[in-house]
Amino acid sequence: MRVGLHALGIGDGARPEVIRAVATAAETHGFARLWCGEHVVLVDAPASRYPYSVDGRIAVLADADWLDPLLALTFAAAVTSRIELATGVLLLPEHNPIVVAKQAATLDVLSAGRFSLGVGVGWSAEEFAALGVPFARRGQRTEEYLAAMRTLWAEDPASFTGEFTRFDAIRVNPKPLRGGRLPVVVGGNSDAALRRAVTLADGWYGFSVPVADVPARIAVLVDECARHGRAFDELTVAVALSDGTPEHLPALGAAGVTELVVVGAPPPAPEAAATWVAEIAQTWIRPE
Repeated sequence: MRVGLHALGIGDGARPEVIRAVATAAETHGFARLWCGEHVVLVDAPASRYPYSVDGRIAVLADADWLDPLLALTFAAAVTSRIELATGVLLLPEHNPIVVAKQAATLDVLSAGRFSLGVGVGWSAEEFAALGVPFARRGQRTEEYLAAMRTLWAEDPASFTGEFTRFDAIRVNPKPLRGGRLPVVVGGNSDAALRRAVTLADGWYGFSVPVADVPARIAVLVDECARHGRAFDELTVAVALSDGTPEHLPALGAAGVTELVVVGAPPPAPEAAATWVAEIAQTWIRPE
C-alpha cells in the first residue's frame, strides 16, 4: 500500500527550511505523496462545528501560520523530483474557479505532472462569510466549479455557462500535462462527499477516519459506483486515520484503501524534522 504524508503548511510545517527538510526526506524514505490542506480564515471562537474531531473543534490555533497549499506545494515541488503532491484539501467554493484552474495547471507543469487537486466543500460558515461567499449550496457550487475547471483544462478556447460561473471563448493556459486533465480527489467523510468522489472525481480522501469506520465508508463508495455505472477500481482511496496502527494495513488494503496518509506536525528544527520523517517511514512503510 502507498503511504502519504500530510505534514506541510501549518505552524512549524509552514517554515521554508522545514518544508524543504520534510519534503526531501519524504522523497528519500519512500513516501508516495505529500498532502497540504487549506484554511484561508480561522476565527478564535467558531460557532461552526469541525467535522473531523469528536469535540467538534479544530486543533489548529486560530493565530497559527497556515500557508496557501498551492504555494506551499510549489515550494515542495521545487526541492523534490519524484514524490507526488496533493491538496488535502483546497476549499474550492471559496475560490474563483478560473484562477484555481490556472494555478493548479501551473503547479502540475512546474512539478512535471506530479500534482493532484484535492477539493472539499468546507465547514466553517465564518470563513465563507469573511470571504463574501454564500455558505448555502456550497456543494452545488463545488460541483459546478469542477465542471468548469475541467472544461478550461481540456478546451482552448473554452466556454461554460452555469449558475455560479460562466465564461465564453476564453483561453487559460498552461494546460495540465496529462492530456488536458488533472487528477481530482474529493475530500470529506459524508455520504455526499463520497457521492461526489464517484460522480465527479478520480478518488476520495477520507480525513481523520476511525479505523473501524473505514469499511463502512468504502461500502458507500462501492454502492455509489454501482449506482452510477463506475468501476470501483478506477478510484484512488486515500485515508488518514484518527487511530490505528501499522498492523491494520493489510485489512485496510483488503477493504480497498490504496493510500494510507499519515498526519503529523514536524518539529521546528530541519534536522529533527528529517529524522521525524525517517521514523514515520520506519513505522508505516517498513514496519519491523
